[in-house]
Order: sequence, then structure tokens, then C-alpha cells
Amino acid sequence: MDLAARTTATIIPCLRYRDAPAAIDWLCKAFGFQRHAVYQDGEVVHHAQLVFGNGMIMLGSVQPGEWGSNMIQPDEVGGMETQSACVIVNDADAHYSQAKAAGAEIVIDIADQAYGGRGYACRDPEGHLWWFGSYDPWTPNA
Repeated sequence: MDLAARTTATIIPCLRYRDAPAAIDWLCKAFGFQRHAVYQDGEVVHHAQLVFGNGMIMLGSVQPGEWGSNMIQPDEVGGMETQSACVIVNDADAHYSQAKAAGAEIVIDIADQAYGGRGYACRDPEGHLWWFGSYDPWTPNA
């Protein structure tokens, strides 16, 4: 049996946060993620798994080391990102309202998209870029 048949998601975005415990709380409140697993010592999150539908993100505290030495935070490069997570939501307007109320910085306002669906882009409190939309590329003729 191949890996894709055994797992829910085979690609999982990973993020680092300076205040990972606060980020976990905020991501759950603002974006609707749910805690799947959190391994931490005090304020240091060694590894966390947050789920949304059948998708997942993993995150941890910014720390020196092999992995950390290969990463940089958005505020260290003028708020720019080289990648972002795209999350499929059932109701983009309701999600937009929830995220905006929680303080997400909206960088692309919600709108219908030429390729289908409706969506918006925002930044979380530490500057990571997110896209949320109703377009589902897995749905035929989406």
C-alpha cells in the first residue's frame, strides 16, 4: 500500500513562532485550527500539530539548531515570505469575519476569484502569510 493511501495529508506546512504558545491559541481562535498534539517545556514549544479538516500544520518555537539555522522569520526580511499555506474553507466570508475580528492583518481583501471560489489573504500576529478560500482544487470542475 502506498503512503498516500495510508495518510490523511502527505504535505504538511511547518512554521516557527517566537511566542509559539500564543500563536497556537491565536491560530485556533482566529482561523479555527484545533490542537492535535503540543509538546512543550514551559514557553518553548518543541513540536505542535494543529488540524483543520483533514489538513494539518506543524509548528514550534524559534530556536537555534540544525533546523532553526535554515529558517528566518517574516519580520527579519521586511515581512516577505517565500511560501504560504492555502487553506480550503466552507464559508470564506464567515472565516474572513472571524479572522478579521481576531486581529488578522488582511493583505488581500475577500473577493470572488477568476479560477473559482472566494477567498482572501492575511497575516498572523508574527507575519506569516495565509490564504483562505472556498476553491477546492480536488473537486472536479471546481
